[in-house]
Amino acid sequence: MILFIADLHLCPEEPAITAGFLRFLAGTAREAQALYILGDLFEAWIGDDDPQPLHQEIASAINELVACGVPCYFIHGNRDFLLGKRFARKSGMTLLPEEKVLDLYGRRILILHGDMLCTDDAGYQAFRKKVHQPWLQWVFLALPLFIRKRVAARMRAGSKAANSSKSLAIMDVNQQAVIDALTRHQVQWMIHGHTHRPAIHPLESNGQQAFRCVLGAWHTQGSMIKVTPEDVELIPFDF
Repeated sequence: MILFIADLHLCPEEPAITAGFLRFLAGTAREAQALYILGDLFEAWIGDDDPQPLHQEIASAINELVACGVPCYFIHGNRDFLLGKRFARKSGMTLLPEEKVLDLYGRRILILHGDMLCTDDAGYQAFRKKVHQPWLQWVFLALPLFIRKRVAARMRAGSKAANSSKSLAIMDVNQQAVIDALTRHQVQWMIHGHTHRPAIHPLESNGQQAFRCVLGAWHTQGSMIKVTPEDVELIPFDF
């Protein structure tokens, strides 16, 4: 089986989620052939040089999973898009591009974080385009750590205020963007996170039935998608 998770938003303020993730890595994840983390593993990421103890704890736990023979792959989310090669080496994770097609048990599956599909939110998409510019990321990461913390705090506060005035529909995926992505990659399956609306949605693409599988956020319980030769299952579970 292959497992997928996303949107844990790990932070020191939510120790229960961290504890649940560590149990998951030491238990269920070790039965998998591979684990894919589709972004927002952390609530915020201001650079691989941040000495936050939580980051070291998570890197060690993922490294132990990989050492047990379960490869771990990571796609950046909108919260941790600055997570870099240094942390990847520490944790043993393999960094993937923002869109990746997997061939699993005869199914071609497109995996991504999902924020690119929310095209109705023009303000967010403009912000995303800006902060993904390599030169701007280089400048930000060159700033002293205490300044980066202040900037990140302001950005999170601004994002929270902006989202409070947006409709849920605007912050969800755009159906045409989903179909365009499926068509672009010639696939009938998609797995993503970001929206925090766990479900498996049937739709039509390329003249055939397709499926969009959405992972839930780890707020009050865990959420994973299990892909086996027989099925694709969305599974909630207790921490």
